Amino acid sequence: MSEIKDKLLLDAEKKMKLSIEKTQHEFDTIRTGRASVFLLDRIYIDYYGNKTPLKHIASIGIPEPRSIVISPYEPKFLKEIEKQILISDLGITPSNDGKIIRLAVPPLNEERRMELVKTVRKISEDGRVTVRNIRREKNDELKKMKEKSEITEDDLRDFQKQIQELTDRCVGEIDKSLSQKEKEIMEV
Repeated sequence: MSEIKDKLLLDAEKKMKLSIEKTQHEFDTIRTGRASVFLLDRIYIDYYGNKTPLKHIASIGIPEPRSIVISPYEPKFLKEIEKQILISDLGITPSNDGKIIRLAVPPLNEERRMELVKTVRKISEDGRVTVRNIRREKNDELKKMKEKSEITEDDLRDFQKQIQELTDRCVGEIDKSLSQKEKEIMEV
């Protein structure tokens, strides 16, 4: 019985942690007025017919708090990188000098800050929904096990309680990350 419980709880915890990590990574790609290499994580370049993350075909540096320098390993991709940055939702205009691309990260105005807060709230809600879906999936597995008489009614309640505690902990982590990101965005 303990083996089944441990396996089920470990699987739920692993999936929920992945959801938290994904949510945190999404938060990292949101611009806060400071330069960050994570801002470019959603930029993909057509690299010899394959959609490739920018960080795999260029060196990315942050020489100053509000600027990013992109130096492609192959200069012929400068135009493609510039184009992809322009069509992205970054809201930053690249400056191409023929060898590198510079991005000046402008400070955010109040309206843009409020839009970003809405965006991170949606991202966090998506993360919470994913965690709750994992809880539901595990509870369904438990109910099927109960129907097959693999576990008792008491075991079912105990497992469901532990899965709920895990869910609450994971949702709490997402909420904490949301609070930190909102604070970072609203910081002037």
